Amino acid sequence: MASEPIYRIKFLNQNEVYEIYAHNVYQSDLWGFLEVENFVFGSQSAMLVDPSEEKLKKQFEEVERSYIPMQAIIRIDEVKHEGVAKITEAKGTVTQFPVMPPRPRI
Repeated sequence: MASEPIYRIKFLNQNEVYEIYAHNVYQSDLWGFLEVENFVFGSQSAMLVDPSEEKLKKQFEEVERSYIPMQAIIRIDEVKHEGVAKITEAKGTVTQFPVMPPRPRI
């Protein structure tokens, strides 16, 4: 039996790039959002502690599901195993993709 897939999600949040890992990623019923569930963080027994990973753990510790705007998504990769969740500074110019709501059918 194959193990559950793990996804690496990179997205913009307040001029920072968040890189998180989760088991479930899918399009939300809320238009323009991506749903992320079952977050995966590194082992508690690790000797070295990354401050940005600890910040993310704390931020998402009681979150069951997160809704991320589609315009904020940079990249989603399916990976073999989780890495270190981190927050990095967004460098360069990032322009949001223009998104128009669907037109009502007449």
